[in-house]
Amino acid sequence: MSQHGATSTTIADPFRFAAEGRRIDAEVEVAKLERLADSLADVAGALRFSIEGSLDDERRSRLRLVVGGVLTLRCQRCLGGLEWPVGIEVMLQPVRAGEEIPDEELEDDEIDALEVGNDLDVIALVEDEVLLALPIAPRHDDCQPPRPDGGVQKESPFAGLAALRGGGNKA
Repeated sequence: MSQHGATSTTIADPFRFAAEGRRIDAEVEVAKLERLADSLADVAGALRFSIEGSLDDERRSRLRLVVGGVLTLRCQRCLGGLEWPVGIEVMLQPVRAGEEIPDEELEDDEIDALEVGNDLDVIALVEDEVLLALPIAPRHDDCQPPRPDGGVQKESPFAGLAALRGGGNKA
């Protein structure tokens, strides 16, 4: 099953979706991801995503989520736009709400447990995964800090003290 555009963003039964090996291919406009928009310098563009269901060797449900695109983050040094390529691929194990997550699943770094109810909001899941992947303090590789007073470097207030301290030594 393949869908284009974010027309159906809810999976009615994630366990059945996985058992049937279904797949959704779609995209979502960045501007519609309200929680993510607060972290961006520009909300133009869209993110492509796919979610594919499967069963593992022990017949446990798995959901493979892949998200791609480019976001414009705000550089924390110059406050300008910074293009950041999104390349997320995660394997999720849906777990019914209230069901205990087995200890071996908590220790496995390859698979993340995902508590779900009767349905799964795929757009919210995409937004959650992108938010988790964002750099803490994005900045350009060659960015210089902004200079106050039109680019003039201010003298340190301690420079005067250093001069006094160095000039006051008498033998």
